[in-house]
Amino acid sequence: MDLYIIRHAWAGQYGDPKWPDDTQRPLTKKGRRRFAAMVGILSRRGMTPSLIAASPMVRCLETAQILAECLIDRPEVIERQELLPQGDLESLLAWTAREADKHRQIAWVGHAPDVGQMTAALIGGPNDSIRFAKGAVAALRFNGPLEIGGGELCWLVTAKIIGAREDEDQSTNV
Repeated sequence: MDLYIIRHAWAGQYGDPKWPDDTQRPLTKKGRRRFAAMVGILSRRGMTPSLIAASPMVRCLETAQILAECLIDRPEVIERQELLPQGDLESLLAWTAREADKHRQIAWVGHAPDVGQMTAALIGGPNDSIRFAKGAVAALRFNGPLEIGGGELCWLVTAKIIGAREDEDQSTNV
């Protein structure tokens, strides 16, 4: 099974008085366009999750919706409390393992530093962390059980690394 771990795309500035409730802070227009460009590139290279789980915070849900809208099969996006900051990795893994029977590829959309800590734990560094830029995507492969330490990091990319620009033509109007 392939698991994609994604940090939400570029959002409004933390602490902006327009968003006194940080759970409601949305993505920026530039962030939306740049992430859509990135997904376009990655989907052409085989990233096609058929299920997307996201933190209930607006910026993660918007990132997940862009991902779904840019994929041909338009997978379902569901909210998972475990993807909130300081969420429960064990519970999220158990849920994902149950879903893996029906899905070859699943994506999680969450927050830093959690996504970096989850990724490190899944590839064998339970007390480590991997730096995730905004909008970064990691691909992990599990050839056996979906468990802590059982994954292999296949790649971790940012928009800059793969050359995704906000002005690229997209197949969707995000």
